[in-house]
Amino acid sequence: MFKVIGSVWALLLGMMLVMIGNGMQATLMGVRGGIEGFGTLELSIITSAYFVGFLAGSRATPEMIRRVGHVRVFAALGSFLSAGLIAFPVLTDPYSWTVIRVLLGFCLAGVYVTAESWLNNAATNTTRGKIISAYMIAQTSGIIAAQGLMNLGDAGGYLLFVVPSILVSLSFAPILLSASPTPAFETDKPMTLRRLYDSSPLASVGMLILGGIFAAQFGMASVYGAQAGLSVAQISGFVAAIFAGAVAFQMPIGWLSDRIDRRWLILGVAAVGAVSTGVGAFLGVDFETLLVLGFIMGGMASPLYSLFIAYTNDFLQVEDMAAASGGLVFVYGMGAIAGPMVTGQLMDMVGPHGFWLFLAVLFALIAAYAAWRMTCRPSVPVDETGAYVGVSPTGSPVALAAAQEWYVETAEDSAAEEAREG
Repeated sequence: MFKVIGSVWALLLGMMLVMIGNGMQATLMGVRGGIEGFGTLELSIITSAYFVGFLAGSRATPEMIRRVGHVRVFAALGSFLSAGLIAFPVLTDPYSWTVIRVLLGFCLAGVYVTAESWLNNAATNTTRGKIISAYMIAQTSGIIAAQGLMNLGDAGGYLLFVVPSILVSLSFAPILLSASPTPAFETDKPMTLRRLYDSSPLASVGMLILGGIFAAQFGMASVYGAQAGLSVAQISGFVAAIFAGAVAFQMPIGWLSDRIDRRWLILGVAAVGAVSTGVGAFLGVDFETLLVLGFIMGGMASPLYSLFIAYTNDFLQVEDMAAASGGLVFVYGMGAIAGPMVTGQLMDMVGPHGFWLFLAVLFALIAAYAAWRMTCRPSVPVDETGAYVGVSPTGSPVALAAAQEWYVETAEDSAAEEAREG
């Protein structure tokens, strides 16, 4: 494992620095927005703007890379990204912040696509799974570390905007100096949404709902914290707990995924998420309880992403898996755009606990839909399902495609081994 990481350490370090910058600005939006007098609805639109840009960037970057190459795209988007981060305290109005957030989402998607292409190119059949896991850990660790840096300065000043800009600028040095050779770039045409739904209705609907859950967690948690009267240190601790849970639960849920009916596991994970968020919605909770609820909530949401991907693959031919990943990312992105805006409207209507209420309803919808789908068709026998690989919702379609490639390689190796034994 250490040898594998050693071959891509510079890329992992660079992406961790990028995620620290992204994690800081995501949390800072809710805190600084409150200081500037932005309303909840305005902050929810600003949050959704990021996911609009991210979805657009994910789809536009491949063509940009084909035209001018990885290095130029990476350097250009990195420059815009760093500039956008430092522009927030200069242009303090909702309209400017919305435009900046669209820009940041677009640029970050492009940075992810480019860096993940290099990572995938550096992987082999035997190391791809480990590299994907290390990349996801680096991403999530960066977001968690960002919350600690939130306590370096005053949210009403400039320092907390300057720090992520500096970190993002520094992140490109190890990536650009180590990423060689430039990989070939190919993408598959996404599967039509109709065909994707016919293949796996549960995963299609579940991904749409999950997009709303993750976007609300990632973008609106700080808004909730500010409205609930939490300090900056408490808000950053709450956000860190959400992503710490995402790391802690990924492995045990993945282990269960390969041993029981995945629909039962999806139902159970969503139900636990609904209960934990329901507690936050209907009970007054202190900060320590919020940390526990955030840990459980994040620990249920992130593995659901990987569960839906694995469950979809159980009903697909190998040659269709890469195309399906594009469709799943698009559906997820549409949910992510809508999620923060609905959360903001609900918080305006019922107060801060509307944040928890929205998440509880979405988790419950996933659980209920999974229960209904279990009555519609038989399950795939456990010994015929494919392997589970942990993929973070923060990655781009390239990371998901790399995971699918690892999935296919593992399946082919297993088939070859069975043929030799037979």
